[in-house]
Amino acid sequence: MTGERTRIAYVGARTTRARNARGNGLNVYRLTRDLSWEHRQLLEMENPSFLAFDRTGHFLYTVHGDSDRVSAFSIDPASGHLTFLNEQSTKGRNPVHLSFDPSNRFLIVANHVTSTLAVLRRQEDGRLGEVESLTTIEGEIGPHRIEQPFAKPHQAEFDPSGNWIVVPDKGLDKILVYRLDHVRGALVEVVSCPTREGAGPRHVAFHPEGRLAYVINELDSTVAAYHFDPATGSIKPFQILSSLADSFTGNSRGAEITVSHDGRFVYASNRGSDTIAAFSIGEDGRMTPLGSWSTTGRTPRFFAVLPEGRTLLVANEDTDTITACSIDKATGHLSPASSTLAVGSPVCILFKDMDHT
Repeated sequence: MTGERTRIAYVGARTTRARNARGNGLNVYRLTRDLSWEHRQLLEMENPSFLAFDRTGHFLYTVHGDSDRVSAFSIDPASGHLTFLNEQSTKGRNPVHLSFDPSNRFLIVANHVTSTLAVLRRQEDGRLGEVESLTTIEGEIGPHRIEQPFAKPHQAEFDPSGNWIVVPDKGLDKILVYRLDHVRGALVEVVSCPTREGAGPRHVAFHPEGRLAYVINELDSTVAAYHFDPATGSIKPFQILSSLADSFTGNSRGAEITVSHDGRFVYASNRGSDTIAAFSIGEDGRMTPLGSWSTTGRTPRFFAVLPEGRTLLVANEDTDTITACSIDKATGHLSPASSTLAVGSPVCILFKDMDHT
C-alpha cells in the first residue's frame, strides 16, 4: 500500500459489425498523473456503451447498445477490477443511458428504439432485479423523416436535487420531466417542454447550483439553456446557440454536453465538424461562445472532464482513439494535450479514484 491515489478509467466500446465497430468490450485502465494509460483488464462483451456507477461507487453498470440488456459488476476496492454479477433485460431495444436514484435502490434506463423508460430495482449485493415498471413515451414526432419516426428518449438524468428525472427525447423534440414513485417503482410524468422543431434533444447537463440546465440538440447542432425549478421540476428555455463554428458548412450532429465543475463553462461535442465547442456562463445563465477546438479524431461521441477540471478526455469513436485536451481554467479555452490512447470504437469513459494501488 503506497498511500498514493490511483485513478482507474473504465472505457466502454462498441463491438458489433452492425455498428461497423472495432472495439473488444469493456476495458479497465490505470490513468497516471502524466495521462499515460496502463491496461489492467478486459471484459469481452457486446457493445458496452453507456456506463454508470451506483451511488456508493462500489458497483458499475453498463447498457449494451442495440440489445435489450444491462449488466452489473462489483468493483474491487484495491485494484478497480470488475467482477460480473448479473444481467437483466431492459424490456426494450437499444438502451442508451442509465442512472441511479439518490436512494440507490432504483436504476432508470432509457430504451431509445422502443420509446420506453425502464425502472429496475438494485439489490443490496449490487445485482439487478427484473424491470419493475416500463413507461412508454408517446407524442407528435418531429419533422426529420429519418431520425424522428417515433419517440426516442436518449437520456434519463437526475437533477442535482435528485427529485426529478429529465429525459431529452430526440424523436418528439421534447424535454420530459418525471418523478419516481418509490412505492411502486414507477415513473410519473410531471411536465414536458417542447424544443425547436427538428432540434432532436439528446443530452442534458446541469449547472452545479441546480437551477440551470443545458441541452445539446443532436439534429440541428445547437445548445439550449433552460431555467430549471428544483421545487417543481419545471424547465423553460431562454437561449439557444449553434455549437458549430460559422465557417463550418458541412454536416454535423451534436453528441455530448457537460458543465464545468465550477459552473463557469459549457462544453459540447460535434460529430462531423469533430470539435468541442466551449461557452462561458454569465451570472444570468446565458452563454457566450468561446470557440471550438479539434478533437484530433473523428466522431467525438463522448467526452468527460477529469475531477481537477484541467483535462477533457474525448472518445473519438471512428478513429479508435481517446485524446486529451488541456483546459485553461481561467478562460475555458482548450488546447491539445500529448496523451492519446488507441482503443477500438470508444463510446464512454468513467473515472474512479482508488486509495491505493
